[in-house]
Amino acid sequence: MSEASRASLFAEVEGVRLRLAHPDVLPFRWVGQDDTLEQLLAAWFVLDKRDLPLNPRLVGKPGVGKTTLAYAAGQALGRDVYIFQATMDTRPEDLIVTPVVGGPGEIQYVASPLVSAMLRGGVCVLDEGNRMSEKSWASLAPLLDSRRYVESIVAGIKIPAHPDFRICATMNDDSSTFEIPEYIHSRLQPQIRLEFPEPEEELAILRENLPFADDQILGYVVAFLKAAHRRNESYTVRDGINIARYALKLAKRQPHLTSAEHFVGSVRMVLGDEAVTYFVAQ
Repeated sequence: MSEASRASLFAEVEGVRLRLAHPDVLPFRWVGQDDTLEQLLAAWFVLDKRDLPLNPRLVGKPGVGKTTLAYAAGQALGRDVYIFQATMDTRPEDLIVTPVVGGPGEIQYVASPLVSAMLRGGVCVLDEGNRMSEKSWASLAPLLDSRRYVESIVAGIKIPAHPDFRICATMNDDSSTFEIPEYIHSRLQPQIRLEFPEPEEELAILRENLPFADDQILGYVVAFLKAAHRRNESYTVRDGINIARYALKLAKRQPHLTSAEHFVGSVRMVLGDEAVTYFVAQ
């Protein structure tokens, strides 16, 4: 958390005192695909005082690194980053201000991570945004255009965004999500699509996340993912990290088995029997 954030746990808007959320401090580091990072930073860039930042959406399969990319971009700007996890039951008040009981007869108002980022000039990552209903998206419509504010019905206030505030939404490209209404879709531009990394990038990501893993296991993961991608399977580096991590744990518990046997067992336990067909021992 920055010094400014430590010094200001509360903010007052139109006479209403809001308790602010803490920013997320995570060990994320973006590896590879520098062009994609530059595309996101360009969307947030402001040309002059009459210009406004764009509100990009990051689209791709689950596990390709959308949240990591957004976090890394916020860090590159030197801003605090706030991640709001969207779900199917996210309500407008969850996105903005929630009232809580602070003591006998006392109501406190708690700002969401999004509103905290708005007030502090931070970055908000609206994670898996296409899991939210239209009612929740509607509450963000004025924030995503030139008005740049939200209204809290609960607290009875209008909350303006700091000029340094930036937002992006990550969206999974799968069938378990809602369609975004067109009036919101047009406000979430540009679309930045994340594809599966190249094999050398996957290896770099694996080494970043599993610095204690041996090259043989990491090589198995890269070969497995390459074979799966050729058959249009949606397995991602996140799956590969989980497979490698579990295989390494199995190796410690079952030293009498080979690395290939540990890897196959891990693939079977993490992704199922059908996934084993994509592994060929080197």
